[in-house]
Amino acid sequence: MPRRTATLLTSVLLLIGMLCAGVLIRVPYSEMSPGPTVNTLGEHEGEPVLTVEGEETFESAGHLNMTTVRVTGINYRMNLLEAMHGWLADDRAVVPHDTLYPDDVSADQVEERNAEEFTQSQESAKVVALRELGYDVPEQTVVAAVVEDSPAQDRLHAGDAIIAVDGTPVTEPGQVAELVTRHQPGEDVVFSVVPAEQAEEAMNGGGQLPDETEEITVTTAEAPDDQRAIVGIQAGLAYSLPFEVDIKLADVGGPSAGLMFALGLMDRLTEEDLTGGEFVAGTGTIDNEGDVGPIGGVSMKIIAAREAGAEYFLTPSDNCATAAEHVPDGLTLVEVDTLDDALEALRLIRGGDTDALPECQAAG
Repeated sequence: MPRRTATLLTSVLLLIGMLCAGVLIRVPYSEMSPGPTVNTLGEHEGEPVLTVEGEETFESAGHLNMTTVRVTGINYRMNLLEAMHGWLADDRAVVPHDTLYPDDVSADQVEERNAEEFTQSQESAKVVALRELGYDVPEQTVVAAVVEDSPAQDRLHAGDAIIAVDGTPVTEPGQVAELVTRHQPGEDVVFSVVPAEQAEEAMNGGGQLPDETEEITVTTAEAPDDQRAIVGIQAGLAYSLPFEVDIKLADVGGPSAGLMFALGLMDRLTEEDLTGGEFVAGTGTIDNEGDVGPIGGVSMKIIAAREAGAEYFLTPSDNCATAAEHVPDGLTLVEVDTLDDALEALRLIRGGDTDALPECQAAG
C-alpha cells in the first residue's frame, strides 16, 4: 500500500475512533439553553396567563415577558461531543451536572421543589402587587406542612391557622419555632388553632377568623441533629386576597418569574399601560416585601428575551455583572433591586427617558 494511502487511511480510522469515543464517552455535565418567553399580559396555549375575577381589568399594548431556561434532564448524561459543542456555542451553557441536580436529590424531588417554588412565587407576586396598588391583603400564620411520623402528625394539619402557642399570640411564622424550642424534648406544647377548613373559609371571606379555637396538645421530640425540642411542623403564611387572581402557565417551575408576574398583575389592574406599549422582559424572584432576588441561567434568558423581540430586560442586581458580559445587540439590561425599582424603570421607558435607566455593568 503506498505510504500516502496508508497515512490517509490511518487518519480516517483515527478520526472515526475519536468520533465514536466522543459519542460513547459520557461526561458529568448538563446543558442550559434559552427557553420560551411568555407575555404575562397575554395568552399562553390559548388561555390568559393572568385572570382576575371580581375586579375591573384593562388591556395592555405592551409586553411584560417572563423568561425561562431549558435544561437537560436529571437522568441525561451528555456525551463528550455534545459538551464540546455546548462549550463553543454562544447560545448554550455547559455546567457541572451536580450544579443543577445534587447527588442526594431524585428527579421527583426536583420536580416537586420546582412546583412548590413556582406556586410560592405566584402567591408572593399576587400579595406584593395588590399591596403596592393599595389593596388590603390580610395574612395569617398557618401550618404549612406536617412532617411524616412526627409528634404533630394527626394532631395538627396543613392549613390550620395558628392563633397562639402556650397562650402566647402568634403574629408571624418565626414565632412558632421560637415558642416550641423554649421547651425540653418530651414536654407538651399547647397550640390554639382554627381548623384548616374553617380557616380557609374565613380567609376566603375576607380574613376574619372565628373567635373560638381548638386547643391541641403536642408532646415535643428531640431534633435529630441537636437537642432542640420539635413537633414536626413548618409554619407559613396564608393570605386573604380581595378578589380572585389566577395564574396559568404549565410546564414552568421555580421562583424566577415572580417579578414579572407581579408587574403583569399590576398592569392588568392599572388603567395606564405600564410599559407604554414597549416590549419589556425580565426575571427575578420576589418576596412579600417587594425585594427582587437573583436567579440562575440569566445569560440564556437574555438571549431568549432578545430573540422574542424584547428591547429592555429587568435584571436582578446580583445577576447584572454576569448578564452584562455578553449582551445581545439591541437589548438594554436594567438593574433592579425591588419592585419599586422595576416600576420606576417602566415609568422611564414609557416616558421615553431611557438615558436615565440604571443599566447593568460588567464586572471590572
